[in-house]
Amino acid sequence: MNDLYELLGVSKTASTEEIKKAYRKKAREAHPDANPDDPEAEERFKLIAGAYEVLSDDAKRSQYDRTGTVGNSGAGDPFGGAGGFGDIFEAFFNMGGQAGGRAPQRGVDLETTTVLTLEETISGVEKEVTVRTAVTCDTCEATGAAPGSEARTCGTCQGAGQVRQVRQSILGQMVTTGVCPDCGGLGQTISNPCADCAGEGRRVEDRTYTVNVPAGVGHGSTLRLSDKGAVGPRGSGAGDLYVEIRLERHPIFTRDGVNLEAELHIAVTQAALGANIKFDAIDGQVDIEIPAGAQTGKRFRVRNKGVPSLRGKSRGDMNLTLIVDTPTGLGDEEEALLRELAKLRSEPVAEPREGFVSKIKSKFS
Repeated sequence: MNDLYELLGVSKTASTEEIKKAYRKKAREAHPDANPDDPEAEERFKLIAGAYEVLSDDAKRSQYDRTGTVGNSGAGDPFGGAGGFGDIFEAFFNMGGQAGGRAPQRGVDLETTTVLTLEETISGVEKEVTVRTAVTCDTCEATGAAPGSEARTCGTCQGAGQVRQVRQSILGQMVTTGVCPDCGGLGQTISNPCADCAGEGRRVEDRTYTVNVPAGVGHGSTLRLSDKGAVGPRGSGAGDLYVEIRLERHPIFTRDGVNLEAELHIAVTQAALGANIKFDAIDGQVDIEIPAGAQTGKRFRVRNKGVPSLRGKSRGDMNLTLIVDTPTGLGDEEEALLRELAKLRSEPVAEPREGFVSKIKSKFS
């Protein structure tokens, strides 16, 4: 028996919202339309849906936690027997039928990612993304029937896509409605299916779409391209394509919301005496006035040099943290000058390195 929590990839203490989020992700990954070459995808998809049906219901979840089963179906059946899958499929993937007629099976949503540079997020950019998806079959024009033939109204359900069954019980007649087993809920049957799509009216191909990425978009943001997901069977509507944004690491800047953070390195002499430093911002140089006696850690803010806001025309700031670099690899003359400075300021320093004094004497003798 599959553990329901393991099927969804959540812990036994997961909240209802965490369970719902995990289910959506797992269901999209395992959906048969997204795995056309995997014969086990449908069964895996049903198990995931069944796990969600149980764990999203407080009463069923409580019973499952106590006994490992749900309902009266007996041990080993955590889903409590048949039933329940239709509501879940209809709510998230439109796989269920509608009473009184045939319901088109909208295609599934797809997900992909695109990587942006920091410069692209500041200016906005058009990016191309390529996804493997279900597209309309051009050979049969989405009918599923071979050229020269046509689909016919299903004789079992008379085009309704559903069949009704009547049975007797101790409570009287019970009427149940389900997907037609002969047409799969489409309301039509095909005697001569299209050879290119096997009667599906769609086939799997790679498609490239252009994504208009607005200025200011952040890492982890998701953009939706309506109707760019997988198409449903035989001319049914398409799902949506969700594009997750990921940002490349920048060599200088890090992003904090709409603000940019960076380090400004200067020499000891510049920190002590003050200086005017030109700093390369994302979109051009800016002048930074360093006051005399500036210390490491001092912050400089340059307004309107950050990231544009998605919600308006404003722009964040660029914040620079000052780093005073200690000089290394000193020459003899440089060391002598620093020692003289230390002497004038009565600042104790380490003794000169071996041979330094003799070199200085010979140089000035």
